Amino acid sequence: MDFLLSGISSVTIPQLIMYAVGIILIYLAIEKGYEPSLLLPMGFGAILVNLPLSGVLNQTLSGIGETKGIIEWLFNVGIEASEALPILLFIGIGAMIDFGPLLSNPIMLLFGAAAQFGIFFTLSVATLLGFDLADAASIGIIGAADGPTSILVSQIMNSKYIGAIAVAAYSYMALVPLVQPVAIKLVTTRKERLIRMPYNPVSVSKRIKIIFPIMVTVIAGFVAPMSVALVGFLMFGNLLRECGVLNSLSETAQDSLANLITLLLGITISFSMQAEKFVTWQTLLIMGLGLVAFIFDTIGGVLFAKIINLFRKNKINPMIGAAGISAFPMSARVVQKLAIKEDPTNHILMHAIGANVSGQIASVVAGGIIISLVSRLL
Repeated sequence: MDFLLSGISSVTIPQLIMYAVGIILIYLAIEKGYEPSLLLPMGFGAILVNLPLSGVLNQTLSGIGETKGIIEWLFNVGIEASEALPILLFIGIGAMIDFGPLLSNPIMLLFGAAAQFGIFFTLSVATLLGFDLADAASIGIIGAADGPTSILVSQIMNSKYIGAIAVAAYSYMALVPLVQPVAIKLVTTRKERLIRMPYNPVSVSKRIKIIFPIMVTVIAGFVAPMSVALVGFLMFGNLLRECGVLNSLSETAQDSLANLITLLLGITISFSMQAEKFVTWQTLLIMGLGLVAFIFDTIGGVLFAKIINLFRKNKINPMIGAAGISAFPMSARVVQKLAIKEDPTNHILMHAIGANVSGQIASVVAGGIIISLVSRLL
């Protein structure tokens, strides 16, 4: 009986807290439908890695020696050694994105850039709160609302808080419908939210759609070379979609590849959710800073739209700026719902989609810029 009870007797309070965290993530995934493909494996993984002497982690057994745990192996190979999992996921994401609304209204590119303000603001705040520059940069990137980019940047920066950063990034991605409306209403008036934007799409040729991902990759390579892995794989996925001769591969990337990598990424990142690393006051602070980054990204995009309106005859609905974050297509849907709530006949979805897909590009470029700048300063 001592053998059977030894596991229970060795459970610590921090491990019990992590069981609760895992159950909460599973609840949010199943009951609330918040990013279930990620929160569910992360939640279950948080339980797995915090079981005493868990077999999913490397162990040294008496008389046997070291045994390899599957989750630790996946983390070492898929994230720590090469960042393969988050990078490969971008192929699937790129294959899902139609850049047509953005190409037919190129001004929306500006909103993707403006909505990254929260990243740099939070980086500064985190540094003032005592985090070292590498950790502060990793925390700031939560504001991109892009889970794979957050994981990649924090891993390259060798952040001590990759687990907390991943949980914060994916949690706030899931909470877009709750957080963004509040942030948008803080900095807009009802009159501004009622602004109509007629949609007159310009026809975008297949040739332009093929040239675009190649051009973006080359430009990003010159401007932010460290973003090439992120931008390049995102654009490669989009090229699969638009080339017209690899439809089966495009469908595989959108469906099977994206789903498989998402599943593996969610449960693999739980390696960083071991109680001794996760249950700290810094984790709570990171969750708070992540929310700050997310809110200020939203506000930055909205305020940029309001500044542009000072010089435009045909006004832009400033809510469009909020869609410049990377949470695609959730943020665009939130903006459309807010517009309809104010005026049931006001349809700005396609404008919001254009800003939203520009946010996909801007977030990975911002990640590359952060890596380049911080690496030069360290």
